[in-house]
Amino acid sequence: MSKVFARNLLFNKQVMATDGTEIGTLSNVVIEIKGGRIIDLMVSPNPTFDATRYKKEDNFLLIPFDSVSAIKDYIIIDKMKARA
Repeated sequence: MSKVFARNLLFNKQVMATDGTEIGTLSNVVIEIKGGRIIDLMVSPNPTFDATRYKKEDNFLLIPFDSVSAIKDYIIIDKMKARA
């Protein structure tokens, strides 16, 4: 079972792909309660981003945390790993 938690440190951080595509803004994270493992990033998509191949919940993209390659000024993800 998982639950959604807000993360103040990463909240509103820009999410970009390794090719420089602006995907959107981090809104929340989905964490496995039992083990504390981050499962997904909940991203508010950029209006110009083609989100047709991504898992969605409500108005958010669910980006698997396993696809994250770096977190600094931006959260960088590998689009190939992130697709549903």
